[in-house]
Amino acid sequence: MPLDTPNSGIAVFDPRGVVEAEAIPIGRRHNTLAGLRLGVLSNRKWNGNKLLRATVKALEADTEFASVTFYEKESFSKNADPHLLGEIIADSDIVLTAIGD
Repeated sequence: MPLDTPNSGIAVFDPRGVVEAEAIPIGRRHNTLAGLRLGVLSNRKWNGNKLLRATVKALEADTEFASVTFYEKESFSKNADPHLLGEIIADSDIVLTAIGD
């Protein structure tokens, strides 16, 4: 997208481009994590998985979850399968995910 065409005749482009996205409302926030069902979604990246397990361990030091369930995407380079997302939504109150490389 050209931003300006100065008098020199050189067009200046904005490298950020234009993003068009539909606004989606954020989920309900919980006042406490205690007693909630935690879903943990891994993208199968080694360091991402390490980060998730360390985060769960740190959270569990202060919080007693009703359950902690780990899920894995088929591949880090693909979107999660809609069936898997439906399972996570049905079985989790909150979800933790991370990217680590």
